[in-house]
Amino acid sequence: MSEILDISHDQHAVRLAKLRELQAAGRDPFRASFAPTHFSGEALAAYVEGAENAAEVALAGRLVVIRDMGKSQFVKILDQQGQIQFYVKKDVVGEEAYAAFKRLDLGDIIGAAGTLFKTKTGEVTLRVERYTLLSKALHPLPEKWHGLADTEQIYRQRYLDLIVNADSRRRLILRSRIVSHIRRFLEARSFIEVETPVLENTAGGAAARPFVTHHNALDTDFYLRIATELRLKRLLVGGLDRVFEIGRIFRNEGVSRRHNPEFTMLEVYQAYSDRVGMMALIRELLTSLCTEVLGTLQIEHAASGQQIDFAGEWRQVRYKTLICEKAGDPDWFSRTKSEKIARATALGCKIDPSWEDYEVTNEIFSKLIEPTLIQPTFVTHLPKELCPLAKLDTEDPTTIDVFELIVGGMEVAPAYNEQNDPFVQRVMFEAQAGGETQNIDHDFLLALEHGMPPAGGMGVGIDRLCILLTGAESIRDVIYFPAMRPQSASGELPETAVGSHA
Repeated sequence: MSEILDISHDQHAVRLAKLRELQAAGRDPFRASFAPTHFSGEALAAYVEGAENAAEVALAGRLVVIRDMGKSQFVKILDQQGQIQFYVKKDVVGEEAYAAFKRLDLGDIIGAAGTLFKTKTGEVTLRVERYTLLSKALHPLPEKWHGLADTEQIYRQRYLDLIVNADSRRRLILRSRIVSHIRRFLEARSFIEVETPVLENTAGGAAARPFVTHHNALDTDFYLRIATELRLKRLLVGGLDRVFEIGRIFRNEGVSRRHNPEFTMLEVYQAYSDRVGMMALIRELLTSLCTEVLGTLQIEHAASGQQIDFAGEWRQVRYKTLICEKAGDPDWFSRTKSEKIARATALGCKIDPSWEDYEVTNEIFSKLIEPTLIQPTFVTHLPKELCPLAKLDTEDPTTIDVFELIVGGMEVAPAYNEQNDPFVQRVMFEAQAGGETQNIDHDFLLALEHGMPPAGGMGVGIDRLCILLTGAESIRDVIYFPAMRPQSASGELPETAVGSHA
């Protein structure tokens, strides 16, 4: 390891010396400017075979390949759309400019102008007539992928990951396209995008531990929001019948393959709709995403090797049916808590005896059932204790009129008939809060007393959706800058951080 660090240090010294020479000669790259006319992909698409007197093309990007041919060089640059080849010839750019070009390093950022042509091997290439050094890279790039194998470094130095790893770049750009498509999809259906506060007086809308901060001017504590639900429902009361927000959510909880303390959630609410309407909406949204962004309705689920078919049947099944099947007991929901604990333990679940009855049952669902649901599955009619904001099912008041869409073995979208009865809502809140009534959002209850229309609501975890659609292994692969423990001033991780992000 020390030898690698020494080599890197030597290269830094050499590159720094080159920069000082340029600055001394009045050619400081950090004061240069350049205006590209195309991205690489646009230039490749614009090339016309055999076109004479072609218009000049200007491109800019980072040098990632250099092949020295003596009096000419073939290089490749990387920009937002990918790579494109440059041909730099001494006789064209001039002897002095060519000598300076040969002193460039991998990682330097340049701009170049010229015309496009096709090489004997059929590669569309820019014949460089002039170029400008725009930024000097003072540290070497990782050598292909071998120099960036440490997962800590991949996530901590995402900029290097994006330069050397085409898969990372593809996934993260695809994420942006997914989010953009969701916005267009909803806006085309008369939904209004809104923004609600990140700082809340009461952390409501979900059962989660919030982050706490203090507002000095108001001398009061605030919470980073754990959901946007209660704010968005206030807008239903206010007459905005179709609203959505794609917002950052913060939960002071664990880090895992599917959890990051800061994540992105789509919440969408439609007045005069219901659970069934939300089913239709999410199915239409996901098939639209697959068709228009991915170009296919069949995607591979890496963990199981199965093909997820969004064009096929989307199963609907009741939560209680799945539990009884897995437990091998049609009378499961009439069993005592001790009987349920014994059976769940026999099935391989680790049960805390202090858990409530419904928590024992839900452990079977989350650990033994959900991971097996690879094809799109609507699990309906969950226990009422799992969500105090949904309406009770009229046929079975122990359940709520809700679904969880499970795809690829993980929950992608929960949705339900929203509770709009202020009296029932107050009882549900009080049951959830126990003796801590200060945690109840009384202003939301006041809003309900002014009348909220019947509505369907749904949440979609954007990060999980991106894991599913991009084939990523972890939530950290679809977030540009996932949560990491801080490094020490020396750049080394504290001992307590070693192995903390496995």
